[in-house]
Amino acid sequence: LPQFFCSLIYCLIHVSQDSPLVLQSDRNVTVNARNHMGQLTGQLTVGADAVEAQCKRFEVRASEGGKVLFSADEDEIVIGADRLKVTGTEGAVFGHSVETPHIRAEPSQDLKLESPTRSLVMEAPRGVQVNAAAGDLKATCRKELHLQSTEGEIFLNADTIRLGNLPVGSFSSSSSSSSSSSPSSSAPRQTIYELCVCPNGKLYLSPAGAGSTCQSSSNICLWS
Repeated sequence: LPQFFCSLIYCLIHVSQDSPLVLQSDRNVTVNARNHMGQLTGQLTVGADAVEAQCKRFEVRASEGGKVLFSADEDEIVIGADRLKVTGTEGAVFGHSVETPHIRAEPSQDLKLESPTRSLVMEAPRGVQVNAAAGDLKATCRKELHLQSTEGEIFLNADTIRLGNLPVGSFSSSSSSSSSSSPSSSAPRQTIYELCVCPNGKLYLSPAGAGSTCQSSSNICLWS
């Protein structure tokens, strides 16, 4: 093989058909591009530990059609492939915010948005829509779940709306307060309850009567 110990300048280097072009070095292989004034405008370095490219804009295009699959410059990184697939077990980690018009899971897979140690925030100037077209939608948290609307309303629309695990109080017309204990087993089974709201906003159930049986002095309100 020919060896060159100094510079080799050519305007075109090509090999015979069906033969590869190999540039080999015991150290780095560097390809430089310069302008008419000799200033360096682009550089590609293939080293033992990394491949580095220094240029204003780096692009990877498809072999057919020339579609930009990946591009990077000082302002942004663009991935133009139809699908970005991250196969690492830890997924993708973003140090700051993520901006996207659509988040969805693969077919037959659940979509899970989770913040193990901090809060989860989703913001949009014209609203956030969460839709599960063929399954359940579940929101859980370790402490408190807040639903707040600063200017509009919170609208619940379903065939059945249930509030589970509400405390049940007992009402006595001879007492001004109710206790949180359930009615005695000897009393007729209560099947209809009144939904009561304490001054602090806590909800509880009270056995329904001819009139309202809700009491602001209920033990449930006092001890909540």
